[in-house]
Amino acid sequence: MRDCLREAAEHFATPRDFIRLAVSLAEREGIFFGHGSDSAWDEAVYLVLRALDLPPDRLEPFLDVRLLAHERQRIARWLVRRIEDRVPAAYLTGEAWLGDVRFRVDPRVIIPRSFLAELLREDLSPLGLEEERVGQVLDLCTGSGCLAILAALRFPLARVDAVELSTDALEVATLNVADHGVGEQVRLLHGDLWSPVALARYDLILTNPPYVDAPAMARLPDEYRHEPELALAGGADGLDVVRRILAQAAGHLEPGGLLLMEVGHSRPALEAAFPRLPFIWVETSAEVSSVCALRREDLPRVLDDQTPDGDRARRASRRRPSRSA
Repeated sequence: MRDCLREAAEHFATPRDFIRLAVSLAEREGIFFGHGSDSAWDEAVYLVLRALDLPPDRLEPFLDVRLLAHERQRIARWLVRRIEDRVPAAYLTGEAWLGDVRFRVDPRVIIPRSFLAELLREDLSPLGLEEERVGQVLDLCTGSGCLAILAALRFPLARVDAVELSTDALEVATLNVADHGVGEQVRLLHGDLWSPVALARYDLILTNPPYVDAPAMARLPDEYRHEPELALAGGADGLDVVRRILAQAAGHLEPGGLLLMEVGHSRPALEAAFPRLPFIWVETSAEVSSVCALRREDLPRVLDDQTPDGDRARRASRRRPSRSA
């Protein structure tokens, strides 16, 4: 393949040539799409345009322009890394998009692709959240900071805490917070889940935690192995982190508060583990919703009935004083 792309860099003339070859090679080599594109064509167009520093949504004006030697070489290098080395496109371009919002990414962080981003563009009042009263938001496992930033943009008067265990990821999140000018609104916190937020309570908690179970981790396509394992692996059944979130969420939500959590393919395991918990599965563009909503008033059932440490967690949450205004 390297020889083929080296020859292309010498003899091809236009983006159309490279897009055609990229699609052919991607189909032949069976690369996996799951980081922003869902077809060989879409990803080939994106990579070629971004390698040329062109807008990713404007192909037609540039399809048949003649390329300079260094431009052809750059496209060829990117295609080698994408198709032969299986590096996700986002790590090649240094960016990922949620809707029309761009975020910096690199191998220090998982590539943003959360369905929670869709919900932050929707009306959340049908889930019982009084949006006009949202003053405090928490994003657990923030990664690149994308959901915290989207929440800040959605609720411009709210304060947003964003918690992340990885210091590498927080470095990227810091850049994204600065890029979007929300540094006065978003506070990045280093630590393990609830530990950095002490007694704080929130009107809305967002979380897209690690939820890939052990069998699925063993079968991951090569593209995913470029991402931090810490951001993916959720233990034997995918729920190690999810259980810890549910065990303390009630104590960190204001009355009327809402938890929105994404669990991917671990939805069946979650429903089996907490059969009496009234999950609200929120419709997204996914074929089967993997985002659940839980109201503060429903969460004590987890503490009371369905977690080994429920009694201790319930007593602790009752002792916590409400956050002062």
